[in-house]
Amino acid sequence: MRVAVVGATGLVGGTMLKVLEERNFPVTELIPVASQRSVGNTVSYKGEQFKVVSAEDAIKMKPAVALFSAGGSVSLELAPKFAEAGIRVVDNSSAWRMDATKKLIVPEVNGHVLTEKDLIIANPNCSTIQMVMVLQPLHQKYHIKRVVVSTYQSVTGTGQNAVAELLDERAGGKGHGVYPYPIDMNLIPQIDVFTDNGYTKEEMKMVLETNKIMGDDNIRVTATTVRVPVMGGHSESVNIEFRDDFDESEVKEILSRFSGVIVIDNPAEKAYPMPLFAAGKDEVFVGRIRRDYSQPNTLNCWVVADNLRKGAATNAVQIAKLLHNNGWIG
Repeated sequence: MRVAVVGATGLVGGTMLKVLEERNFPVTELIPVASQRSVGNTVSYKGEQFKVVSAEDAIKMKPAVALFSAGGSVSLELAPKFAEAGIRVVDNSSAWRMDATKKLIVPEVNGHVLTEKDLIIANPNCSTIQMVMVLQPLHQKYHIKRVVVSTYQSVTGTGQNAVAELLDERAGGKGHGVYPYPIDMNLIPQIDVFTDNGYTKEEMKMVLETNKIMGDDNIRVTATTVRVPVMGGHSESVNIEFRDDFDESEVKEILSRFSGVIVIDNPAEKAYPMPLFAAGKDEVFVGRIRRDYSQPNTLNCWVVADNLRKGAATNAVQIAKLLHNNGWIG
């Protein structure tokens, strides 16, 4: 199977290559794609070097699927061109997520809604993905009414320049102006631009994408998203109000049974999820599971995942695997 990775030289694109290799995805020919300035360079995959090509040349090579991680404007321009050539696109940008004609997929949560007709498939926001992985099994049992989430998002969510900025500041430099303020020894309560309602785009993504993925507009979500000086891995404090009451031990059992979720919750042993432990892993980790005594039927928990893996690259590869399993690519 010919597989194109658009944005292959970026952080997420590079992680997509790792995940494709680790999961032994049936790639017979890899087609790395990047901007014109990177054409002719090489990327490594399974110990071999592959030359980066332009999007136009990639389309001519007719891959079965193209995994996109090259930004919204690139996706808006190029994804339709790939789709018109009969190439399925899994797009990691925000370009298509809220398009009513496109599916927004987390395979464990709503992979069943995909059809053979879906040529452009949206990969959700990283912070949304890890949250709905915890919300979905609990919603099925207890019926979620409202979610209050605060995120602690690492600099890898911004990209390679942000990683360089944190390292530069930590070494005593002045950074590169990626963020409006220094990120080292600081927290920045702004991710993406502000919208007219006072929330940032990142916060509204979590609201709107959660409803779309879970197929329930009655779930009310409010979010505060914060950039933190952590190299990789997003963390979230999630407060969930249910229609029905719950038992904490049953909550842990339900989450433990859900594919892709690992419960780490043992206060006596100081065991709880942290970015340090989630790095390089594909699972979503949840802990600090406890009842909110300030109001009925409400739960607190702490959710952590590697944002470059399940929050982006792994989820995209899982979507491609689902397409393959259904016989729609291959």
